[in-house]
Amino acid sequence: MLRALLVLVVLALWGAPVAAQDRAALARQFQGFLASEIWPQARAEGVPRAIFEAALAGARPDLDLPGLALPGTPGPARQHQAEFSAPAAYFRRAAVEGAAATGRRMAARHAVALAAAERRTGVPGHIVLAIWGRESAYGAAAIPHDLFRVLATRAFLDPRAAYYRGELIAALKVLARGPVPRAAMKSSWAGAMGQPQFMPSSYLAHAADGDGDGRADIWTSAADTIASIARYLADHGWVAGRDWGYEVTLPAGVSCTLEGPDQGRPLAAWEAMGIARVSGRPFPAAERRGPMFLMLPAGRRGPAFLVTPNFFVLKDYNTSDLYALFVGHVGDRIAFGAGAFRAPWAPLDRISRGQIAALQRGLVARGHDVGGVDGLPGFKTRRAIGRWQEGEGLAPTCFPDRALAAALAR
Repeated sequence: MLRALLVLVVLALWGAPVAAQDRAALARQFQGFLASEIWPQARAEGVPRAIFEAALAGARPDLDLPGLALPGTPGPARQHQAEFSAPAAYFRRAAVEGAAATGRRMAARHAVALAAAERRTGVPGHIVLAIWGRESAYGAAAIPHDLFRVLATRAFLDPRAAYYRGELIAALKVLARGPVPRAAMKSSWAGAMGQPQFMPSSYLAHAADGDGDGRADIWTSAADTIASIARYLADHGWVAGRDWGYEVTLPAGVSCTLEGPDQGRPLAAWEAMGIARVSGRPFPAAERRGPMFLMLPAGRRGPAFLVTPNFFVLKDYNTSDLYALFVGHVGDRIAFGAGAFRAPWAPLDRISRGQIAALQRGLVARGHDVGGVDGLPGFKTRRAIGRWQEGEGLAPTCFPDRALAAALAR
């Protein structure tokens, strides 16, 4: 009955101005959902009633959040066919240089906390700083949303409602721990909390007290933010003593289809193919202890990298190849004064995610594994393109363009 009423209310409201009485009706339905579905689960997991009330009493759904799945509509609200953002856009000079310059100042200001975190976890301070800068501009970015309203709305109306229910329960447990007052528990529109942008479940698993006050306050404490990011990476398998990766030259005879975390080789094997650092310097001896992996975020149309398992630990923080590359690159600029990538990003076709998805469907129909039809050119899609090109007698580029999309859509 509750869900049936919700359908009627939301269908009446969405797409038209919402009168005050209609908002009140929707708020009552939302409160009924919290009382009948969320509270019993919270209680079963040990959340005190007073904590539940402090977090959610009188809460109203936030219909301005992106991506909500409204009953009776064909898909998430306010979605559009976005153009895919080329990799070069992720590395705008101002963004990279600004993050690195601020990171160097933060390295001096928080040297003690960074050194302590590195001793405990083996994670270098410059990597921690680069994540902190990317996630919240070292704490300067506005984090405007009410955590509990965001998570409760998404538990109610998001396509991944079950996931957000779990995060809402985790957030209630965080509130019960009391790291900061309830009013200070701000988040992004997706429910990521504080300066390191942890989801509540990640807070419970990985947040750390860096300043010794007995709390893990990732909203206002720089030391706790630093300690928490380092612990997160260590808990996800950061290998102390190894770097994240290196820009390399990729000889024309080395196939771009060798990319991927499932195609690791010892460094000596890559060197035997003629791959070398763009700097001309030898690889550190520590990198000979384990596998390395080819990573080509723009296929043959951009810089090439050999990365270590630590690169994929960075991807555990955010699943994007470009995110992990940005963090590693900014970290290098903070610690070593590294400059821009040596190889340029070649101009790429303007292509939409819908066109990439059509290309992926064409590859799947031809027996290739693209890792899922999502409109994003991840490593499986990139190398599937290269394998198809090689099979057609074409020079492999391992990156989508309009001509490929048209050819594969046939």
